[in-house]
Amino acid sequence: MRSQGFKKSKTNTNRRKKRKDNVREQNQCRFCRSKTKYVDYKDLEVLSKLLTHRGKIFSRKRSGNCAGCQRKVQLAIKRARFIGLLPFTS
Repeated sequence: MRSQGFKKSKTNTNRRKKRKDNVREQNQCRFCRSKTKYVDYKDLEVLSKLLTHRGKIFSRKRSGNCAGCQRKVQLAIKRARFIGLLPFTS
């Protein structure tokens, strides 16, 4: 009596996603590139780009910020929310 095992499919190896060569990742975050030491809570144009339409802060991976700048952005957004410049939720 034979054991009924699973067969390997050859198409599974061909389904891997290929990395796009034309997409180049940035080496530094937007604040480090412009040498910004302080993220201003009154600069709503910059801060609104780092929020979702629901009011959540984008992650570091999504926004492209480094860890230090992400902390500065988080503090600036919290200050702007407390003053009333940005909504907590929408």
